[in-house]
Amino acid sequence: MDILPEILKRKSIHDFKIKPVDKEVIKRILDAGAKAPSAKNRQEWRFVVIQKDDVRKRIQDASFGQEHVGKAPVIITACTTNIDYRMPNGQLSYPIDLSFALSFMMLQAIHEGLGTCCISTFDEQEVKEILTVPFAMRVVLLLLIGHIDKEPEPTPRKQSKRVFAFDHW
Repeated sequence: MDILPEILKRKSIHDFKIKPVDKEVIKRILDAGAKAPSAKNRQEWRFVVIQKDDVRKRIQDASFGQEHVGKAPVIITACTTNIDYRMPNGQLSYPIDLSFALSFMMLQAIHEGLGTCCISTFDEQEVKEILTVPFAMRVVLLLLIGHIDKEPEPTPRKQSKRVFAFDHW
């Protein structure tokens, strides 16, 4: 199995077709995220799938009016169910765990022929209120998913020699 083609196809999509995503495809995308690693396999996450037009519009408003948020036919909201757990290295686990889960979801969506965009610019409190997320939980990221209407140009990546090192900094 070669996953590099999906990795190379990944772009942040802002133009989605007005076309629903098949429920079985959404289920496979969610299953991919649920299989992601998490600190001590705690799986302290909850994913809220948003498909209703009115709720997507409200999430768009909570995302400071970013139009592509409301245009995506599916929004997956990544939430943590434990905001306090720290790994032995002192890092909070939930940002890392949810990043793994959404990365797996993105790759599955790309494999399914869909586009994605990860959103971190939103009013968390407003999103929590819209989705009735409990007070003690956090909304960390939004993942937009849909059929690509217009594919953007590739964004430049840093040269390997600027980001890789072996055996020392």
